[in-house]
Amino acid sequence: MTRPDKQTGYDMNKHEIYQKITDFMVASLECGVIPWQKPWNTSETAPRNISGHIYRGVNIWMLLGQEYASPFWLTFNQAVNLGGKIKKGEKGTIIVFWKIMKYEATDTAPEKTIPYLRYYYVFNVEQTEGIPEDKLPKTNLGDKLNFSPIENCENILEAWDDKPNVKYGGSRAYYTPAHDYVQMPPVEDFVGAEEYYSVLFHEFVHSTGHHSRTNRHAKLSDHRFGSKDYSQEELVAELGAAYLCGMAGIENSTIDNSAAYIKSWIKSLKNDPAMLLNAAGQAQKACDYIMQAETVTA
Repeated sequence: MTRPDKQTGYDMNKHEIYQKITDFMVASLECGVIPWQKPWNTSETAPRNISGHIYRGVNIWMLLGQEYASPFWLTFNQAVNLGGKIKKGEKGTIIVFWKIMKYEATDTAPEKTIPYLRYYYVFNVEQTEGIPEDKLPKTNLGDKLNFSPIENCENILEAWDDKPNVKYGGSRAYYTPAHDYVQMPPVEDFVGAEEYYSVLFHEFVHSTGHHSRTNRHAKLSDHRFGSKDYSQEELVAELGAAYLCGMAGIENSTIDNSAAYIKSWIKSLKNDPAMLLNAAGQAQKACDYIMQAETVTA
């Protein structure tokens, strides 16, 4: 994703990202999206393949929706190679990934890259039999994320001078206007670094409405949970988070869950798509505020 320098400005690329993500959200609402899932762990680890690699993006939610205690998944061939097999009658769960195909330039066409969506089926280890125990990874519900900061995300945050303080602990994420701080679960409880930043961006967008910043919250007369004003503010925060993830180049891992979250709040607004577009304008202003000193060049 191209990043502008200080001389050329940021507006064109920034607004292209805003539009791209807004269009995705509108399309997702029209097609239907999977239920939102909390992107940090409480009593279970994130779904992962038999080698321990944590799945990303929509695959996390596809696998979390299955009722298995083990977080480990494998293909039919992997089960056979480990000396076992899939139990009779068991059905696999589909997961998807993008493969980028590059085509060299010819006399009649320029070089181009085309993303292709591929899929395959995986099975939870509880759906297998005959695999020797010493070949199966140990399930440890105490597993924690080995968190590595994402540079582009950190650059966005470091460039914002008047951001609120962040406190860590517990199992909730929220922004408290009265004391102007963000509360976050420990970073190691998240299913991935991308999901951590998406949630942090969400809470930071909320904080832009504080009277010391854009004063957006002063226009909300009804702060009750589930009210129209409350729902509208949640749309602003999640859209803003999706935009910031786009700026940082991590939206592929977070945008599906953002769409699911937005869908849950649109329901309380009687499924009015216009509310999404109204929230988009406010979300863009919030991101503009956060990004005013942004200097990402990657």
